[in-house]
Amino acid sequence: MPDHIHIFIGLKPSMAISDLVRDIKNNSSNYINERRLVRGKFSWQEGYGAFTYSHSHVSAVYDYILNQDAHHKKQTFKEEYYNFLKKFEVEFEDKYLFDWLD
Repeated sequence: MPDHIHIFIGLKPSMAISDLVRDIKNNSSNYINERRLVRGKFSWQEGYGAFTYSHSHVSAVYDYILNQDAHHKKQTFKEEYYNFLKKFEVEFEDKYLFDWLD
C-alpha cells in the first residue's frame, strides 16, 4: 500500500518488538535510499502499531494481508487503524497517532 505496510512475523519471546521495528525501518530506509527508489530522502514516520494474534489465526491474518488492495477499496488505512485500536481495546490520543496521508 502507498501509505503503510503490514508485516506478518513469528516472533520469539526474547525479541523486543521495538528492536525489530527499529531494524526493519533502518534497513529498509537504507535500502530504498541507497538505490534511490524514491525522489528525495525516504524515511519512516515515528511510531508503529503492533498487534498480536494466536497461532490459530495465522491463515486468517495471512489472507487479510494478502487482500489489502481489495480491503482498502472499502476502508482507508486510518479507518483500519482506528478499528484495530478499538478491537484490541488500546487507549489512545489522536495527537500521538500518525501524520495521516489523505
